[in-house]
Amino acid sequence: MPKYIPEPFRIKVVETIKKTDRAEREEILKQAGYNIFNIPSEKVYIDLLTDSGTGAMSDNQWAGIQTGDESYAHCRNWYHFEQAVQSMTGLKYIIPTHQGRVAENILFSTILKKGMFVPNNNHFDTTRANILANGGIPLDLVIDEGKDPQKYHPFKGNMDIGKLESVLNEHGPKNVPVVFITITNNSGGGQPVSMENIRQVRDVCDRFGVPLFFDACRFAENAYFIKQREVGYSSKSIPEIVHEMFSYVDGCTMSAKKDAIVNIGGFMAFNNPNLLDPFREKLIQIEGFPSYGGLAGRDLEAVARGLIEAQDEDYLAYRVGQVKYLGDLLEKGGVPILKPTGGHAVYINALKFSPHISRDQFPGQSLVVNLYLESGIRAVEVGSLMFAQKDSTTGKIRYPNLDLVRLALPRRVYTGGHLEYVAESVIRLYKNRESLRGMRILDHHDSPLRHFFARLSFL
Repeated sequence: MPKYIPEPFRIKVVETIKKTDRAEREEILKQAGYNIFNIPSEKVYIDLLTDSGTGAMSDNQWAGIQTGDESYAHCRNWYHFEQAVQSMTGLKYIIPTHQGRVAENILFSTILKKGMFVPNNNHFDTTRANILANGGIPLDLVIDEGKDPQKYHPFKGNMDIGKLESVLNEHGPKNVPVVFITITNNSGGGQPVSMENIRQVRDVCDRFGVPLFFDACRFAENAYFIKQREVGYSSKSIPEIVHEMFSYVDGCTMSAKKDAIVNIGGFMAFNNPNLLDPFREKLIQIEGFPSYGGLAGRDLEAVARGLIEAQDEDYLAYRVGQVKYLGDLLEKGGVPILKPTGGHAVYINALKFSPHISRDQFPGQSLVVNLYLESGIRAVEVGSLMFAQKDSTTGKIRYPNLDLVRLALPRRVYTGGHLEYVAESVIRLYKNRESLRGMRILDHHDSPLRHFFARLSFL
């Protein structure tokens, strides 16, 4: 049996979850258009759809909520929030938002012009959508090892430095307003980025005069991997590693719903004073006053405390260890997964799981739907349904490098027993994988966010 790292906490409050039977789930799926985003949460037994906003807050965070100052302007929780982000990142200007995609919207609607390029290791869905919506062109420049689910590399989230230099040489820094690094690399399997790679990207950006930003949703998990895997960091504390990571960037966007372990919240942080006024004006237009940005005072307090808790090494060892435990169980059962396991989720290789289903028939979505049908577990497809796009020039469909199913673990929510149930369910489905059928989209949307609302059927 793979080693399981015990939870570094005790459980005080529980929430009842109930099983449904197969016949009921079959009807639920029909009503949902075979789109797992449309399934009522009370009809889900174990919910691995996302780790965003689904974590369990601590007693310390709940205590902080009771101190919420709901004044419109400059409540006391704002100062605690601002200090926490500045202390963690070393960045000067802080813009609170209600979640990360709003920070992305404010950033790209301000700095992007039509036809500009935004390089990243891998963009996630909302980041990509915000770039496209503002006329930009997202570029994924992850290293080749990050495109191979089976190949081992300690930092498969690294950006390809040669490709980045080629982009900047070809298009010129005037057409690249910012370079992004997503830590950890969600679309590429939750894989970390090394400190050396961050420094190398920084050097390239300095040579071309282009700012560097993090998508910092899972900064603490990335720091933990650096401590565990990168030479010279084993004796450093997580806060020290985090501070060094952020010392190489000009700014960041963050959904606090991930590594700040809250149910709502986000921010952007940066050093360029010329961006402060346009960002604040945009914030007021779409979110709220600059000292609350769409959040209640109590939410600001929960984020401030969560950012500190997320850097606790015992918590991170359990967090990353829990993901590895599930991955080890699946691998032992023969299930093809992306290796090594990342920080927040186990990713199943849908192309290997169902090789008889072609990519235009969405093998990952078929696996997701059948997993819910058979076991009441909700996961999410990260592949052809989410990322395939029609080329505007050739009219051909461009498929992503990887076709994955993500089993995202909410923070401090599920126990080892839950994970064993998940593993048993996936392994049972894998043994009957030849019975899985491909799928088609009934309503043909070209939106980069079609996976959220498309209705499908089995072929």
